[in-house]
Amino acid sequence: MTLLAWCVAWILDVVIGDPPHWPHPVRWIGRLINISQRVVRRVCHSERALRIGGGVMWLVVTGLTWAVAWGVLALARGIHPWLGWLVEVWMIFTVLAGRCLAQSARDVERPLRAGDLAESRSKLSWIVGRDTTQLQPQQINRAVVETVAENTVDGIIAPLFFLLLGGAPLAMAYKAVNTLDSMVGYKHEKYRAIGMVSARLDDVANFIPARLSWLLISIAAFLCRYDGPRALRIGWRDRYNHSSPNCAWAEAAVAGALGVRLGGPNDYFGQRVEKPWIGDARRAIAIDDISRTIRLMWVASTLALLLFMAVRYWLVGAA
Repeated sequence: MTLLAWCVAWILDVVIGDPPHWPHPVRWIGRLINISQRVVRRVCHSERALRIGGGVMWLVVTGLTWAVAWGVLALARGIHPWLGWLVEVWMIFTVLAGRCLAQSARDVERPLRAGDLAESRSKLSWIVGRDTTQLQPQQINRAVVETVAENTVDGIIAPLFFLLLGGAPLAMAYKAVNTLDSMVGYKHEKYRAIGMVSARLDDVANFIPARLSWLLISIAAFLCRYDGPRALRIGWRDRYNHSSPNCAWAEAAVAGALGVRLGGPNDYFGQRVEKPWIGDARRAIAIDDISRTIRLMWVASTLALLLFMAVRYWLVGAA
């Protein structure tokens, strides 16, 4: 029944994604982070105190998320096994973000194809942290490809990995870790101290999933008839060409598969950030590379699901 729950949740994510007006745990986690952050800032004033407070905030948010998820699931199973199964499906469905990621990329791609650069920049600003107001079409294409590649790990492969390790409650806890990093894990002045623990522990959580993504995207490139061997080679060569220890694995594999160059300098919060290039510019990046990257994302994440299901079946059977 557990493997069936994984499959049903996966299909639900593919078909309906995250409807904007549905209740969603990430929104609740976000509110908890905001409340916790206000409390920490009210109590902690020095940089050292903010780092300690940020660590306590991380423990509270992730621990409470896991405990509530475990408690709700246990209660539902105690009422009736089928209710527990439905709750498990819902939890897994909410931690997956494949359709949401693809839709966000399409929302940038559509106005760009129509020549509406302002709308494309506006939609892009919803999904990236860089300044989008002056980006040209090639830069927009590159930003979307990078975002889809990077979030294939955060939004699909890593949640499935933690689902394998500890079921729906641990997958929910991973979502809290990832949301903390998204909200406070920045290096600029406001968040550098309070978000230090969140940023570093997100790196720890994504260490294995990021490296798996390199292999899975390379296999996906072969299945999609892109350049699979080059995805493997560039993914390994440029795996450290990023300030994050994890992001370049997926981005480099995608760059190799498509034969394009990603990364490079960008503006964040009014500051110019010099980044190394990832991949080789065998050709100029094009708008069709957005669709190609989405295809790689779906195939790689499907491979991840099948891999983790096979591992679970090998370890504990179909129960």
